[in-house]
Amino acid sequence: MFSVCLQSPSSLSTKIVTQTASFSCNSPSARRISPTLHFLCRRIPRHHRRNDVEPLRIRNIDAAQPYDYESKLSDLHSASSNLKIGIIGFGNYGQFLAKTLVKQGHKILAHSRSNYSEIAAELGVSFFSDPNDLCEEHPEVILLCTSILSTESVLRSLPLQRLRRSTLFVDVLSVKEFPRSLFLKILPPDFDVLCTHPMFGPESGKNGWSGLPFVYDKVRIGRSQVRVKRCDNFINAFRREGCRMVEMSCAEHDRYAAGSQFITHMMGRVLEKLNLEDTPINTKGYESLLNLVENTSKDSFELFYGLFLYNGNAIEQLHRLTLAFELVKQQLFGNLHGLLRKQHFDGSEMKLTVQGTKLMLDASANGVASSSASPRDKNDHKNGSAMDVTVDKEENLALDVTNNGVAFGSSSLGDTVMQ
Repeated sequence: MFSVCLQSPSSLSTKIVTQTASFSCNSPSARRISPTLHFLCRRIPRHHRRNDVEPLRIRNIDAAQPYDYESKLSDLHSASSNLKIGIIGFGNYGQFLAKTLVKQGHKILAHSRSNYSEIAAELGVSFFSDPNDLCEEHPEVILLCTSILSTESVLRSLPLQRLRRSTLFVDVLSVKEFPRSLFLKILPPDFDVLCTHPMFGPESGKNGWSGLPFVYDKVRIGRSQVRVKRCDNFINAFRREGCRMVEMSCAEHDRYAAGSQFITHMMGRVLEKLNLEDTPINTKGYESLLNLVENTSKDSFELFYGLFLYNGNAIEQLHRLTLAFELVKQQLFGNLHGLLRKQHFDGSEMKLTVQGTKLMLDASANGVASSSASPRDKNDHKNGSAMDVTVDKEENLALDVTNNGVAFGSSSLGDTVMQ
């Protein structure tokens, strides 16, 4: 073992400094690491070789490896992490995901009932009009990008017998318990199952996926290293884009989604029915409502209906929303009732005109009661006539009611929930 010094024609001594393991000039490792260094070592006379110094160590990778070693190693790692993914349902959302997956180097195949061959070619995706042809390509991953309502029929129509028995099935639906049960019921037990929900779409993710939540549940993944690595590689496709990775069970996801996603879509749909318009005096809060209407209206009603139909927690949230609306409405009318009573007992006279077919103020603790109008007044109301009543100390509270409005407070909270 020795250090090597090379004498240049100008008698300048240059020491070759190294970093890996020590070796002798005649060792196989010396020939393998650098044939040139091995040759130079052989040319140095034995009596010039020093045995009292530290052994030769390689400290520069360029001295021991080919110039493109690192790039080849990087390419090898990328190739091992790239997947062949078959997207079933190449509509708006399937195309949205395919753009990013192609950029990452994954090989993307696609099938859809509609002909998207031209769009697929532009994206670098191989399109198959026949699902049999796609399955015969043996994709490692089948990614379902169908609507919630059509998922079961599409899954049953796939020629599963043409796929490898270890194929990984992934969904991206907005509900999770439904596809989980469907996969476990229809797919053979040898197939792996991964339920995911990228909680963003073409609109919210148009400027990148960084910081956007990606929820996943490894429902059934084989124990072999190949299967585990394939599942991780698919998940890492979203991690590489900066998504906020959230692992949780399908049941837990649906419970949270009913209180967030379904309520968001519900309020957007309700506000859409009000035909809200842009005004010269918009506040930030009002602009947020306009943005909510715009974002939710871009999604199909089929998606909204799927969130309601296939998430068992949605009905409970709808009842809670209705109850909350009634509570706020009663609070408003309760305060109005107190104001009218104060004006009445202070001796002032007032005249109140309300646009509605009926307004009931409850003198009880609930704040809603039937009107104290006489039977004759009620008959006049049924006939569609308007009543102008003056309120003073000697008369009960009455209202000027027209027949053009909407009835208020006609049902109790219990009736509302039962409906």
